[in-house]
Amino acid sequence: MKWLFTRTFVLSVICAAGFASIAILIAKQAISGFDNKIISIVQSQQSDALTQIMLFFSYIGSGIPLSIIIIAIGIVLYAVLKFHWELLFFIGVIIGSSLLNVILKLIFHRERPTLHRIVENVSGYSFPSGHSMAAFTLYGVLCFLLWKHAESTFSRILLVSCTSVMILAIGISRIYLGVHYPSDVVGAYLGSGTWLAVSIGFYQHFIAKRVSKG
Repeated sequence: MKWLFTRTFVLSVICAAGFASIAILIAKQAISGFDNKIISIVQSQQSDALTQIMLFFSYIGSGIPLSIIIIAIGIVLYAVLKFHWELLFFIGVIIGSSLLNVILKLIFHRERPTLHRIVENVSGYSFPSGHSMAAFTLYGVLCFLLWKHAESTFSRILLVSCTSVMILAIGISRIYLGVHYPSDVVGAYLGSGTWLAVSIGFYQHFIAKRVSKG
């Protein structure tokens, strides 16, 4: 079990270093070239049908739908599967990620992009993206909890694929709709990845100690 704790620690350090690098580039205003290029690529695909798809993914990554999904998962973990420790871990990760996002936004005070917005009713700071961070945390921790119960290689590949699609789709939707810079989204993934890796590492360590004590 020690090797797993070490691996999650290394992963958290890599994600934290990546987040710090993006934060420094933003502070020095040296990331606009990357942002503008990605925005141009994503928004050049604009169409009525794609806009509706992006609005859908952005919506399910927002407050009410996200809360419903989290509550539903919590009910299943507690009432159906009887995974009480997993439920506490799940709730802790979600709350911790939300608080981390608020703190980071207050630290960096980055204004949202103002050009070519499809959605106007947004508020708050831009970095890191709250939708993207919440999506990475929610679907990432769900993938972790379901992984050990996926018995075949195919089911695990399907699990990771669905998780990745949801995370990427929600992040891309925020760029497409003009409410976040690409660096906001990437920074959110890295920030959430740091938090998730640390949380998983300590959770696995805690479970291993409980098992060893019998």
